[in-house]
Amino acid sequence: MATQSASSLESQFDDIDEVPDSVDEAAVRRMRFVANLLDDSIRVPGTDLRIGIDPILGILPGAGDAMAAAMSVYIVLESARLGVPFLTLLRMMANVTLDFAIGSVPVIGPLFDAAWKANQKNVELAVEHLGGESPEFVVE
Repeated sequence: MATQSASSLESQFDDIDEVPDSVDEAAVRRMRFVANLLDDSIRVPGTDLRIGIDPILGILPGAGDAMAAAMSVYIVLESARLGVPFLTLLRMMANVTLDFAIGSVPVIGPLFDAAWKANQKNVELAVEHLGGESPEFVVE
């Protein structure tokens, strides 16, 4: 099972071709890794649903959501370093803020975190504006 998870995770980064050669591919890989970890790294047993550690951290009201938001800001900071336009960075911060604000609400928050997937949206926005296609987040 561990090898199956590892191979799924590795397959996320096989098609890094959608960004121009001038873009730091390692940075895009790191951003995708963080997005996958927070939004899509754990399969819910008996279903095809996937969640990340964001809704799990959200069980700890306030502190857990603050930790998840801090990790989410990494994607925004890396995007800024790569040259993503300011308005796109604002949109990405709005996604993180919404995820934090609604995610902090007891009971409803972790459910929202499981569905919203702000980090994957932010990586898609970053890659779009770096000149590539929107990345696929398919985990087998």
